[in-house]
Amino acid sequence: MNEKTFQTLEFQRVKEELTNFALTEEGKAELLNMMPSTIKRQIEMRLDEVTEAVRILEKSSSVPIHGLDGVEKVIANLNKGVPLRPDQLSNIHSFLDACNKLKKYMEDKQWLAPRVSAYVYSIDEIPEVADEINRCIRNGRVDDYASKELLRIRKQVSIQEDRLKDKIQSIVKSAKYKSYLQEAIVSQRNGRYVLPIKKEYKGKVKGAMLDSSASGSTLYIEPDELSIQQDQLLMYKLQEDQEIENILWALTGLIQTYEPQFKLAIETMVHYDVLFAKAKYSRAIDGVSAVVNESHRINLKNAVHPLLGKGAIPLSIEMGDTFHALVITGPNTGGKTVTIKTVGLLVLMTQCGLHIPADRGSEISIFEQILLDIGDGQSLEQSLSTFSSHVKNIIEILKETNDRTLVLLDELGSGTDPLEGMGLATAILDQLYEKGATMLATTHYSEIKHFAEEHEGFMNGSMEFNIETLQPTYKLIVGEGGESQAFSIALKLGMHPSIIEKAHKITYRETKRYYADEQDFHAKKEMEKQVIASKYKRREHSKKAGLKPVVTLFAKGDNVKISPTGEHGIVFEGPDGMGRYSVQVQEERRILPHKRLSLYISAAELYPADYDFDIIFETKENRKKDKLMSKRYVEGLSIERDCD
Repeated sequence: MNEKTFQTLEFQRVKEELTNFALTEEGKAELLNMMPSTIKRQIEMRLDEVTEAVRILEKSSSVPIHGLDGVEKVIANLNKGVPLRPDQLSNIHSFLDACNKLKKYMEDKQWLAPRVSAYVYSIDEIPEVADEINRCIRNGRVDDYASKELLRIRKQVSIQEDRLKDKIQSIVKSAKYKSYLQEAIVSQRNGRYVLPIKKEYKGKVKGAMLDSSASGSTLYIEPDELSIQQDQLLMYKLQEDQEIENILWALTGLIQTYEPQFKLAIETMVHYDVLFAKAKYSRAIDGVSAVVNESHRINLKNAVHPLLGKGAIPLSIEMGDTFHALVITGPNTGGKTVTIKTVGLLVLMTQCGLHIPADRGSEISIFEQILLDIGDGQSLEQSLSTFSSHVKNIIEILKETNDRTLVLLDELGSGTDPLEGMGLATAILDQLYEKGATMLATTHYSEIKHFAEEHEGFMNGSMEFNIETLQPTYKLIVGEGGESQAFSIALKLGMHPSIIEKAHKITYRETKRYYADEQDFHAKKEMEKQVIASKYKRREHSKKAGLKPVVTLFAKGDNVKISPTGEHGIVFEGPDGMGRYSVQVQEERRILPHKRLSLYISAAELYPADYDFDIIFETKENRKKDKLMSKRYVEGLSIERDCD
């Protein structure tokens, strides 16, 4: 499985949706790094776990998984020579509390989910650690009663602070300093109490100047009377800090003795988080556990693409018994690409131990790799054409494919000459089948449909199209290839059946009758008369001019390929008496002999019957003039056209 497969099948988006159900950062990271397994027993075990987790959620949706924030990093940094801080110890206490709640939660789940509930027994309660943290750490700080020495020191600190405050108040109120003070308040600088003394009385107050105002008019002086007492307070606070460090080191050492138990508990909690995230996702998509096999058998029952939601058209497909290669035909935007992407994505999800949105009894085969060619894959850096990049990709697929490979090919052979593309596509399918691959391929080529009908191991499929509404239904039909919707659409839109019959014969080299409604009978007769009259006129004109009869090969609007340049153009009119056609090539109109032209896409497939070709052949300015002139006479207004 390579990164391109994950990106093209949008598996990363599925992972991102999964992370929305995880409660811990560690769980989210594990889900984002999730990789498919190729071991059948491991996949089945993962799927069974998710099934049990779903049953637990159906009984009680509130699973106590929390308190993991940062604990994994805390435990990982235990032996770095730094004691744990109070906030880290509080997180560990919360984690131990969550572990105890999870153990109690799983007590009555043994019969409902024997495998999942059993994992909780790998978590040790470690009550001595929880009790000691609870005794020593309160409100994010080391509690006074964490040790007798800390309690004694903090009492001394409190007494000394009270003495210091009383001394400061007596100094401020004394007549000795009253005239020297800028204002009757006490400030602190660098943690020491100071008096705001007027600049001119600097020498009147004995003590150390610790700061001054911005203007320099006020000096902040620590009187000698306060200095001794403040030094005593500082000494007590240093003793307090040292005792706090001793307590934190003792707690850190206690946790270090249980490091293996903590790591196992964290691993178990993360596993539970990942597992219940998968279970919540399964419930969100109405997922089921697919039956896993190693026999190349895929049997999806009413499956939907998980990213399309519940409104998507269900997909049912069964392959791997009588055939291993499915060739899907159908109109553009009919759902062919979504179909093969859905199969590939559901295979990936199953091999990652995820439930899939399908009916029960759906089966998925295990594949070592999923190789695909979907999208144009055009490389701008290497200046490769779309077709070239397709070929380079398929060459790699041919090299890597074996009998445990799922190959997904979209619009195989497109981007080049239709005949050569069809031949190349057929040969590629045949070679991949010989290598034992399981394949789903989409195509427009009717020849590949015939190839699939005639070769063992292949099956045709098509995307259903509602000819009444002229809309695709996005439903896959296995066992029959898609019919030519272009002809059916043209007939529905009112094109004469005789034209469509002629087109069918050119395309498929066989005769088929197309019938319009009875109301079109007279129109058909009139069309036949016009065709006969037109042929007679052309024949008479050719005789008079001494020319050979000219056969009409192309119609207005046909997309043709010009040899030997390989350019494409749109037929404007023709043929003339010499069999030449006027062809629009980009902004230029050329007169070309019919022998240099080959049909690429007929106008019937490109445009509806009432399409206004002036949009293609006329300039925007001329079309505006024509519209204006059709309404009224405008003096001096004329339309100039290229008469070449």
